[in-house]
Parts: sequence; C-alpha cells; structure tokens
Amino acid sequence: MNGTRRRGARLRLALAGAATIALLGPLAWMWQDSLMPDAYSVMDMGYADYGGALTHVGATSGHSEHSEHSEHSEHFEHSEHSGHSEHTASARSLTSLTADPDRAADVAITLVARRQRFRLPTGRSVDGYTLNGASPGPVIHATVGQLVEVRLVNESVPDGITLHWHGVDVPNAADGVAGVTQDAVGVGRSFTYRFVAGQAGTFWYHSHQVSHEQVRRGLLGALVVTPAARPPAGTADVVALLHLYDGARTINGREGDVRAEARPGERVRVRVINTENGQTPVWVGGAPFRLAAVDGTDLHEPASVRDTAVTVTAGGRADIEVTMPEDGSPVRVHIGGPAGVVLGSRSYDAPAVPRPSTTLDLLSYGTPAPLGFDPDRPDRRFDYEIGRRPGFLDGRPGVWWTINGHMFPDVPMFVVAKGDVVRMRIVNDSGEPHPMHLHGHHAVVLSRDGVRATGGPWWVDSLEVGTGESYDIAFVADNPGIWMDHCHNLPHATEGLVAHLMYEGVTTPFTVGGTGGNKPE
Repeated sequence: MNGTRRRGARLRLALAGAATIALLGPLAWMWQDSLMPDAYSVMDMGYADYGGALTHVGATSGHSEHSEHSEHSEHFEHSEHSGHSEHTASARSLTSLTADPDRAADVAITLVARRQRFRLPTGRSVDGYTLNGASPGPVIHATVGQLVEVRLVNESVPDGITLHWHGVDVPNAADGVAGVTQDAVGVGRSFTYRFVAGQAGTFWYHSHQVSHEQVRRGLLGALVVTPAARPPAGTADVVALLHLYDGARTINGREGDVRAEARPGERVRVRVINTENGQTPVWVGGAPFRLAAVDGTDLHEPASVRDTAVTVTAGGRADIEVTMPEDGSPVRVHIGGPAGVVLGSRSYDAPAVPRPSTTLDLLSYGTPAPLGFDPDRPDRRFDYEIGRRPGFLDGRPGVWWTINGHMFPDVPMFVVAKGDVVRMRIVNDSGEPHPMHLHGHHAVVLSRDGVRATGGPWWVDSLEVGTGESYDIAFVADNPGIWMDHCHNLPHATEGLVAHLMYEGVTTPFTVGGTGGNKPE
C-alpha cells in the first residue's frame, strides 16, 4: 500500500514537473531569444523588405521627372551612389556620404555640451544638460545654400552625445544617430557636422544618444534656414520652441508668455517647434492667420483662417503667419494653452482666448501643386503596421509595440535604391497615437483612411498617426544612407517602435552598444 502511494506521489510530482516545464520552457526560450547582444549592427536586425521589387534591382532610368523635386535634394552635393547592391564592388560606407570636404563653411559654430543644474528665468532649478551653458541651445541661423559646420564638444555628458538635425535632409554621415551614423561623442571628445542648408524652413536639433532622457533634460535647440533673397520690408520672424522641463511648460526656455515686437500692419512668421513627446494645439487670438509652412516646407496658397486650431505633431513644426491689426492691437499666438507668443508694439495686453472647437485639416488646406513625381507609379511599396502585444524585449517582460506583427529587433529593414519612388502605408492599430519621424527625407501625404488629399501638397517629416488611422505617404529616395524611421514619442522608441530605411549598396561600420556605448534611443 505504501509503495503504491509512493509511486502515485512520484507520478504526481513528475506530472507537475512536466507541466511546469511545459509552461516555463517556452517562456524561458522567449526570454533567452529576446536578449540583445552587447553590440549589433542595425543592418543585421530583423528582415529585409524590398517593397515588392526584385532583390537588388535598382531604379530604372524612367525617373527623370524627379529632378523637379529639388528643394528636398540639394543638400546631397558631394557624394553620389553608383550602385544598387550591397554585394557589389560599389558598396560603400555611409561615412563617405558627406558634404563637399573641400568647401569652406559659411556658418560655423561650436556647441559645448555639459551636464549641469541650471535655472529657468522664473528661478525654477533644472537638473539637466546644456549647450553653451543654456537650454535650449542657441538658435542656429543659415540661409539656403550655405554650408553649416557645427563642432560638438562633450565637456561633461557622461553617456556621450550626438546631434541629430531634425527635419534637415543632411548627408547620412551627418545625421547624428549613435550606433548608426556615428559613435556617441564621449566626455572630452568632439565631432564636427557639415551639411548644406538646401531648404528654407523651421527645423531643430537634439541629441540622438539616450534621446528619451537627453532631449527631455535639455539637449536641444532651434535651426532656422531663411531664403537667400532678403525678406521684404514689413516682415518679422519669431522662434517659439516648446519644451517641458520637469513638467514646466516653456517657450524658448521661459515659463509664461514670450513677447515679440510687431508693428501695425507688419506680417509676422511665428515658427512653432514642438520638442515634446505628444502633439500640441496652436491657435491665434486677436487676428486671422495663415498656416504658412509645416515641417519646414511652405504650403501652397494657404488661405487665411480664424477661430481654428492647428495641431503640431511631436517633433513637428508649424509656421503661423499673422498680419498685425492696423489699430495696433496685440495678438496672442497660443501654444498648447493660455501662454504663448504675444505680438505687439504699444501694448502686450492680449487676453487669452479658449481653444477653438475647429481644427485645421491639412488634407484639404491650400491648393494643389505639382509634386515632381508620380506617387501612383511607385517602384517600392511598403507597409508599416503598428500594433502591440505581450512578450520580452531584451529580457524584460511587458506589452511592447510591433511593426508588421513583429517585435523589436525582428523588424523590417525597408530597402530602396537611389531614384526609387517609394510609397508607404502607415496603419496604427496599437491603441495609442504615434508621431512617426523618417530621417533624411520629406514625404508627401497622399491620403488618410482612404480619403485622398485635395489641398496643397502636405510634406512632412513628422506625422501624427492616431489610433485606428491609416496614412498613405510617398517620397523619392534621393538621399542614400541608412535612416531611422521611428516614433518620436521617444519612450515609445525605447519600447521597440523603430525601423530603418536602407539604400542598397550602403553599409555602416557602427554598432549599437559596444565599446562606444551607443544607445540611440
């Protein structure tokens, strides 16, 4: 009897052990499989997606009309991509994709990065990072066609630092992404960025090393590129960079209103830059306005509107153009709330007005204009479907973002060849909105939820894709390199919402992790 009981107990124990192994075994395998190596190349991540094109087949000669789309390609003046396959003798390192090394700089500046405690004008103390002793860093000004040279010196940022030129279609070697286009700049070291300002517009710069922390704590600034022609008389220009420091909403580093002088009848361009992780509304009290530009690209024949809000995507920019009232009344440009930029001369007593109930729809704003290419005849078609599911990310259990059903790092590498017309559908079924940012390119919005765009060309580098929404976008692959295509809600990027666009024939010598400690997000 006792023997029978012992055999029964052993059987139950064996069954329990088998059940435990059956349950924990797959979890242990998933955990092990999710661990990232100490150093890896983004070229080895996931799988190659050729967008329906035959593997390693480049663009044909039928794209001569692409030359019309010049404002988004003038930056690429020195390097040319002569081959389409990474397995041919024409394969080249992205480090060779630079501005003309023999050309002298037209605009030269040194930025010294420090970790330090600093004070906002209201006296609020912030434990963060500075550039040249302040945050935001200095506004960099250039005119179209000038070569900009920025020397970045890391005096005391312990994790290293880079600078990414957000919205500027720079040569790939100047893109400033740790582990992809360069190594992070360690303490006591420096790195020099060189690029031609090929397009007039409103842009910004920020660190792309541990960016979810370093941007939040102050490593950022504005970049403004103006047309080569002198501005007409009776115009003014105001930068309005929105950033939160430890929960304090600031414009140009100041809590509360920013005042800017504007005379009666003067036309003022307020360059709103949203450096935050979520979208923000902008509206105007005291005068009608035009939305003159989005993400550094002027809109075509934008109409004057009033009692309407404009949504500015995380990472995005909106140029608000106001003509000042002839009677000298002040005008308030609200940025996310009651505070904003107050334009005036004799008085700055502009009362706050509630956010309008109407939001400007850029799908139908402005009037049509030629794109310079045919998006209905693409060489490559890609899907970027955003979802979410439980699993392990580098050994951490959680609920993580997915791209086309795959969790990081098993994500697509979108492969193109120079000259390709690229069409991409972005679908968001993840339950949260995502501001999607493609480096090195501007894309035109073709449709939202199947409804085609009917207004002026809506060019973006940062696009808000709400939950349940889908967008069709298109661009010409005119800037060879390896480019991030990620969510600019930067904590989302750390949670796996990152893919890359790669040109055939381009390689990178840099790795994420490794001795350089590269952590782009």
